[in-house]
Amino acid sequence: MFPTTVAGSLPKPGWLAETDKLWPAWKQQGEALAEAKRDATVLWLKEQEQAGLDIVTDGEQSRQHFVHGFLAAVEGIDFEHKVKMGIRDNRYEAMVPQVTGPLRLKGRVHASEARIARAYTTKKLEFTLPGPMTIVDTVADAHYGSRAKLAMAFAELLNQEARALQADGVDVIQFDEPAFNVFMDDVKAWGIAALHRAIEGLSCTKARTCWSASSTWPPTRSRRPRKSPTRSDARCATCR
Repeated sequence: MFPTTVAGSLPKPGWLAETDKLWPAWKQQGEALAEAKRDATVLWLKEQEQAGLDIVTDGEQSRQHFVHGFLAAVEGIDFEHKVKMGIRDNRYEAMVPQVTGPLRLKGRVHASEARIARAYTTKKLEFTLPGPMTIVDTVADAHYGSRAKLAMAFAELLNQEARALQADGVDVIQFDEPAFNVFMDDVKAWGIAALHRAIEGLSCTKARTCWSASSTWPPTRSRRPRKSPTRSDARCATCR
């Protein structure tokens, strides 16, 4: 029997954040915001339990954006001087932070979210992290000078946080790599190697490629989903 779960991100309620926006603004501040994030997390956990899912997730209720939520805890990232950059091979443009120095974690990234979710469910718990290639495609590099080197630097930090999440009681760690469906040559050259570095030493991981993020649908021959030789415990592709 296949265990059931969701892809990871779930809609934020209107009392927590703006709706239908890529980078939604929070509706609360300070302790009120912390309480609202906790309430939204618990609501979604109970919704998933009532739906009969085997593995539940926090739904990324405490993160404004699935990549920037991780970057906020990384030294060497400049959020004050964002630049406009094409994302996913120029599928769309966005104002993104810049990498201006060596990358290192300021501390734990998602400890609070993971521990709250773990405290409110007895089900197996899944937690999502952005994959290294997708992070590289969502920031402007002004330091490393190589997408491959930058990806490996992020993979090291992702691995540190993922190991800590596992120690927090997270059962499944999902790495989201929508960039895999766009940069096929880079996936083979360094993308899979970076993902392998990110999952090193973990007991249960899942790699997810979102094919709806492709710049064309149906995908062209070069963009069609293909089986990637990753060492993750599970792989999934989602389309819409």
